[in-house]
Amino acid sequence: MRLFSLFALGILFGSGLAVSGMAQPAKVIGFLDIFGAWDPSLAFVMGSALIVTYFGFRFVLEKPSPILTEKFQLPSATHIDWRLLGGSSFFGIGWGLSGFCPGPALVALGSGTPEVLMFVGAMFVGFFVKDLLDSLITPMPA
Repeated sequence: MRLFSLFALGILFGSGLAVSGMAQPAKVIGFLDIFGAWDPSLAFVMGSALIVTYFGFRFVLEKPSPILTEKFQLPSATHIDWRLLGGSSFFGIGWGLSGFCPGPALVALGSGTPEVLMFVGAMFVGFFVKDLLDSLITPMPA
């Protein structure tokens, strides 16, 4: 049941990205082109997501536990460090240069275009490099 639910939620998320046009890099690049042919549609998608998240979290967190697992897994870090700043900078630069965000890029994989394949491949290389750097920088437990 849990795997089916995760699959269904992934389909819902991917469908939302496809219907809103967010799997098209031109939409993202149009949003970032504030001095040219600016396309505000990404702002409406983000605003809608924030509204749903705001009310959704308040509703869900009133429950004693999630439906599909035994406890909530909420982030506990509250400080800003070099990893947060560096990671968000790389994310933003990659998004701005390519027009792809990771979620929409996975949705766009269905198109089979070389740009999408190259981006997703580079994204997974980035995941590997991040894990490699973590293993080199993070001290091993004693």
